[in-house]
Formats: sequence, structure tokens, C-alpha cells
Amino acid sequence: MSKIEMTVNGKTVAGEAEDRTLLVNFLRDNLGLTGTHVGCDTSQCGCCTIHLNGDAIKSCTMLAIQAEGADIVTIEGMAKGEKLHPVQQAFTECHGLQCGFCTPGMIMTSAAILKQTPNPTEHDIVKGLHGNLCRCTGYVNIVKSVKRAAEIINSGA
Repeated sequence: MSKIEMTVNGKTVAGEAEDRTLLVNFLRDNLGLTGTHVGCDTSQCGCCTIHLNGDAIKSCTMLAIQAEGADIVTIEGMAKGEKLHPVQQAFTECHGLQCGFCTPGMIMTSAAILKQTPNPTEHDIVKGLHGNLCRCTGYVNIVKSVKRAAEIINSGA
């Protein structure tokens, strides 16, 4: 067992985990942050996407011990109190979800896309979401949601 300390959603947290524990499992099982989903266990689906030191990563691709000292944001840390993050707001407005299983990863990846490309084209969005799979929506409303989030962010709302 190793002791692990990191900042998650703005709070310093610590816990113990076996050295082989994946970060996604540490977040869910040790910290109770179940918004980060486990989908495929092979880094194909993107349901477990989080922000690690400002970059979107699939949390099933790294061990929890590798995140020692890191700054992590999960889907639970996106909203500011009752105010949704613009990407969350846009997914709600544009019906960018159906069953909701992929939604946390889609939102985290979309926020990263908009951080890198504030005014993305449809091609930019599709390319950026390449590592995230949705079984329900056909992606049309997800792309609309990312476009809408860009509008919200760029308007300063």
C-alpha cells in the first residue's frame, strides 16, 4: 500500500492504495467521486476522462500513485456551486446526452477542446472528441453542445 496525496477539485486529499490501483478506481473507490465512469477498461471509450494538471487524460491509463502531487479536476469539480460550467450548461440546453454514461468524459474532453481552441470548427470538435465513444446519440447534439459552449464562453456569460 502506498500513501497518495493530490489536489482534487481544489481540495487536498490523501488516501492509501495498492500500487496497481488505477487512478479512476482511486477517484471512485477511495474518494467517492463516482461521476468519473469506468466504461471499457482499455482506454477506448473516454468515460473516465478527467483533467490532470490542466490536461484531459483518461484516468484508466495511469496508476493512482503516478498522480501523487497532481492537480485533478473531475466532473464534480466543473460547476461552481449551483452555477454549471458552460459546457455542462450547453449539454443541457442542446440535449447532448441520452443515457448519460459517456457524458462526464464528453464534458471533460469538450472543456479541454475549448481551452485549446476557443472557436472550434465542427471538424475541430469531431477530431477532439475522437477518443470518446457514445452509444446513444450519434454525436450530432454533442457537437452542437460544444459549439454552444464556445458561444457561452466567448460571450463571457
